[in-house]
Amino acid sequence: QVQPVESGGGLVQAGASLRLECQASEHSFSPYTMSWFRQAPGKEREFVAAIHSDGRTVYYGRSVKGRFTISSANTKNTLIYLQMDNLIPEDTAVYHCAATLSQSRANIGKEFNYDFWGQGTQVTVSS
Repeated sequence: QVQPVESGGGLVQAGASLRLECQASEHSFSPYTMSWFRQAPGKEREFVAAIHSDGRTVYYGRSVKGRFTISSANTKNTLIYLQMDNLIPEDTAVYHCAATLSQSRANIGKEFNYDFWGQGTQVTVSS
């Protein structure tokens, strides 16, 4: 059973940067596709970014494209990062890391595509 564990959240002012980390607790013979989702109070969970199991192809949600960067520390994607620059108050949310062994690209931004979820890390951006 894979258990992603997030870290790196915090309270920052608008315009600042943060880097989130997600560590998958168990190694696999196959690489994971890993994603970040976020959920703000009273809102639905939103897709933020993903890195495919090929280690190269990345995807971004519309609201973060150009400001956030997802990357991987290794070929199995067991440690990934989310570099968040030029943060705005609307980025305030709990950020969850998710993992799947599926190599499908069609649903990479959909919650149901992911089998394993972390507990989340809070990011708060003040104006």
